[in-house]
Amino acid sequence: MQGVRLGVRRVSVLMPGIVVFAVAFGAAAAAKGLSLLETVLMSALVYAGVAQLVAMELWRPEWSWGAIAGLAVVTATVNARMVLQGASLQPWFAPYPKALNAAHLFLFTDASWLIGARYHGEGGRDLGVIIGAGITLWIVWVATTIPGYLLGALVADPRQYGIDLVMPIFFAAMIVPLWRGKRAAVPWVVAGLVALVTAKLVDGYAFIIVGSLAGALTGAFSDDPA
Repeated sequence: MQGVRLGVRRVSVLMPGIVVFAVAFGAAAAAKGLSLLETVLMSALVYAGVAQLVAMELWRPEWSWGAIAGLAVVTATVNARMVLQGASLQPWFAPYPKALNAAHLFLFTDASWLIGARYHGEGGRDLGVIIGAGITLWIVWVATTIPGYLLGALVADPRQYGIDLVMPIFFAAMIVPLWRGKRAAVPWVVAGLVALVTAKLVDGYAFIIVGSLAGALTGAFSDDPA
């Protein structure tokens, strides 16, 4: 329980950003015509903040198999980062039972990974830190989706209040603690520039995939083999 309490304390500093993020999703879901129940269930069962916002961008009143496949590809690409995040902490998770790992990985997010990575880097090994942070984030995310939905139902265009800026601002703030110098920032810069150019030249969400691949390849070729 000591680790759980530590996880709750450490994640508390991120709560303002998480709350605004959840409100943004709730507002976007209301604007797309989802019911309150559907919106809350998506937050509770899907629980994939960025992917949920991307899904709302692609949401349509009528669906075809092609549209569903396109949504699946884009959201899978967005969530692919979780594979690397989980792998980076695999040596820590491996000794624990698979059932426990499956449960806490459902609650695994960018914020809990950041907290866990820093805690593990400091020599900590109590899995309760990840669990405490994950449960707290899930509760807050689901709960604050509701006022976001109610806000979205009242506001015709949430973007006029800057709600669409929540996601890029949140992630820009999240990567600050991961700063490792100018050289390590090169792949991020390349990914951003390539994504911007692609967005200008190609309609849709190809910029996500192209930018991600460009950043990953740049990082692979510029990484120090030592």
